[in-house]
Amino acid sequence: MILTEKKPLSPFWRGVVWAGWVMMGIALAGLAVMIIAVCTDVALRLFGASLKGAYDIVCVAGALTIAGALPLTTARKGHVAIEYFFQRLNRTGRLVADSISRIAIVLGLAAAVRACIVCGFRYLRNGDVTNTIEIPIFWIPWFVAFAFFLTLLVVFYHLTHPRRLLVHA
Repeated sequence: MILTEKKPLSPFWRGVVWAGWVMMGIALAGLAVMIIAVCTDVALRLFGASLKGAYDIVCVAGALTIAGALPLTTARKGHVAIEYFFQRLNRTGRLVADSISRIAIVLGLAAAVRACIVCGFRYLRNGDVTNTIEIPIFWIPWFVAFAFFLTLLVVFYHLTHPRRLLVHA
């Protein structure tokens, strides 16, 4: 697919892009935390000790990393596309298949946003925490819901603005 002109984004879409960059920053911080936690735990184990809560830290940071990277990765179209099938379709077929898949993605993400919000409230109500160092976890599904919501907006932008990138390389 050939992408054309670079028109300036409206303030709303600039806000979506800014939020995507913030989420990517959180994802990068989560990745750094995972690296530090694992390396620290391995180093301490050489001396017969361990990092208490390393598993909890890596689980929480992993959730933040995966969810935080999703909106900007989608905006930059960094996912592996199913080009093999798209190449076999004519222009109309590609447009129809792309539109149907994007609508399905928007609906699926909307359902996931709702489910994550409900899950977060359930965790909050029950007072759920991680097993070892007892970090409250209610906010993690809310973070994931926000990431899914931003991703939903990005997919909607791509659906309504064909042949335009939301974030340029």
